[in-house]
Amino acid sequence: MIESALPNLRILLGVSGGIAAYKAAELTRRLRDAGADVRVVLTENAARFVTALTFQALSGQPVRGGLWDEAAEAAMGHIELARWAQRILIAPASADLIARLAHGLADDLLTTLCLASTAPLALAPAMNQQMWAHAATQANLGVLRSRGAVVLGPGSGSQACGDFGAGRLLEADAIVAELMALHGGKLLAGTRVLVSAGPTFEDIDPVRYLGNRSSGRMGFAVAQAAAEAGASVQLVAGPVHLPTPAGVARSDVRSAREMHATVMQHVPQCDIFISAAAVGDYRPAEIAAHKLKKTGGALALTLTENPDILAEVAALKKRPFLVGFAAETQNLRTYARAKLERKKLDLIAANRVGGGSGFDAADNELLLLWPDGEEALARGAKLDLARALIARIATLRKADPARAKGAKR
Repeated sequence: MIESALPNLRILLGVSGGIAAYKAAELTRRLRDAGADVRVVLTENAARFVTALTFQALSGQPVRGGLWDEAAEAAMGHIELARWAQRILIAPASADLIARLAHGLADDLLTTLCLASTAPLALAPAMNQQMWAHAATQANLGVLRSRGAVVLGPGSGSQACGDFGAGRLLEADAIVAELMALHGGKLLAGTRVLVSAGPTFEDIDPVRYLGNRSSGRMGFAVAQAAAEAGASVQLVAGPVHLPTPAGVARSDVRSAREMHATVMQHVPQCDIFISAAAVGDYRPAEIAAHKLKKTGGALALTLTENPDILAEVAALKKRPFLVGFAAETQNLRTYARAKLERKKLDLIAANRVGGGSGFDAADNELLLLWPDGEEALARGAKLDLARALIARIATLRKADPARAKGAKR
């Protein structure tokens, strides 16, 4: 944990009903370790799983549970609490609570506070994997995101009900790290980050090219998240039509060789290189000077390999913290971990592509792998996933100062 990373930030922690409510106790402690001032509101259902006394001891503040607390409401206590908060965090956020917030209900203290406060809202969902995947839940989250809410997680894995999949509450450290990225931009302050994004196009003739379906959205989201976290960001973009994120410097390239040259130009000045681009592995050995015409028969193209940008950066005597991406159609974990080890990466973000996933999609899901661990990020908006990725990078660099300074693994 980064000490005093959230200095004096006034966080209203809402705890909704569900078995994951017990994890909110550890979250309260971690938030206070990070320097935050925490006040807790329990829903009626949450109080069936955890007690107010636990949270009072951990937060050092009285815990609120209902609108009908006569002592607190004599002075309009819920309005005072709504004005006090600088950030509202609901963890766990149940499917029921998410639905009520999306519809603007104010039928208990927590939902009333959300409507009565101007503080930004963050939700850390926790629910059964089928409830998370349900169209109604995803639609409700879409409504809340459109109003400015940030969704943290959920994680993926075994669940108390016996199911396996997305819907687990993020661990306390991960939630705190994501809040740090949202407040004060301290996670990567003073850090120089190089991000590659988008496809590469390899010309066949003046009309045609070899390319792929990468939209560049994930890489651009990573660049934005790194800038939000306080980093100085250089983005190397393939041929895409996306606006440059605020505060990010951008270089545009077309081919893999152009991307290689531009990355190698900037990499000596960076602390972290995040290779999110879908770089073409091959290019035509020769580019025709004029448009190739139909001949009535087969056309044979001779292809030659493009430079391996990740491998070349990894081989540098002084290399940055190195993050790669792996887009796979099968055996996701196996292939991604093999790439992590083969290219000597510090972290790899793997995602399944095809069937509406990955390319040409507004959302995504990622499996983060590093030499001694992994973390599954459930399907969500690409910017939310990018923020979680940046938080994990910051955590790994802090845990291994030698790697943060560019020493080889």
